[in-house]
Amino acid sequence: MLHLRLITPTERTDEVVRLIEGTVGTAHLVVLPGAARDPAGDVVLCDVAREAGDGLIAGLRRLGLDDTGSIAVGNIDLSLSRRADEAEEAAPGEGADAVLWEGLTEATHEESTLSFTYVAFITLATMIAACGVVLDNAILIVGAMAVGPEFGPLAGICTALVRRRPRLAWRSVIALVVGFAAAMTLTSAFSLFMDAVGLFHKSQLEAGRPNTGFIYAPDWFSFVVAVLAGIAGTLSLTSAKSGALVGVAISVTTVPAAANAAVALVYTDTHQAVRSSEQLALNLIGIVLAGTLTLLAQKFFWRRRGQPA
Repeated sequence: MLHLRLITPTERTDEVVRLIEGTVGTAHLVVLPGAARDPAGDVVLCDVAREAGDGLIAGLRRLGLDDTGSIAVGNIDLSLSRRADEAEEAAPGEGADAVLWEGLTEATHEESTLSFTYVAFITLATMIAACGVVLDNAILIVGAMAVGPEFGPLAGICTALVRRRPRLAWRSVIALVVGFAAAMTLTSAFSLFMDAVGLFHKSQLEAGRPNTGFIYAPDWFSFVVAVLAGIAGTLSLTSAKSGALVGVAISVTTVPAAANAAVALVYTDTHQAVRSSEQLALNLIGIVLAGTLTLLAQKFFWRRRGQPA
């Protein structure tokens, strides 16, 4: 279930209440006349089944409530109510399959923002991966994959393509390109420092690396895994099962490939640098392609069920 807290202009409250009462899957409607001060108006509270949430939110936006008042949405972790159970049963479809498009757009907008924290995380992940490729340590590679925040901008690109939001697409592309560029530049400097103190050496990079050699060996399996991870990651976002994102993060060779390319450039190993860059590009393309197609499939599915998308 979702909980909606609405601030409505007094003259719009009756319309809002009628919309909520006419939406299958709603419960616990509360109207507090004159309770809001900024902006001034009435406060309307209600719960709605997740599968009916997107349609209700779209209707509220058509009433202009996002401009003249406020629409706040939160997840209900526990609801002990027979009325809530009846509302969920009455709503069409399954809550796990429902997509809150406005929520997805907002979430990916936040995750694809180029910020100091985002650059710090992707840089630290790339540096950890650099240690992993030099030491041929798979544990460090997995750790770097889990730390990397690059799935946020990738999901932002997918969402922007499906929702036709050029601003979100541009914002996501900038975060992705600038983030990887900064991470690779700083990791190159980090590699030079580690070489200067004797902790990195070119022979380590060019030695046989049975645990991490796959990073600069892109093939069709790399693309297949990226596609599968893109589907899984998109489903985890749209179904609010964020725990699956950790598995997605450690499934694709993005951050490790960037790290391998950065270290290889420092040691002028053009073969590894080029092949690592190919691996990076292959994974990014596979995730974006799969994520976009997954969102399009979900959009088509909900339209077939008569739900807005």
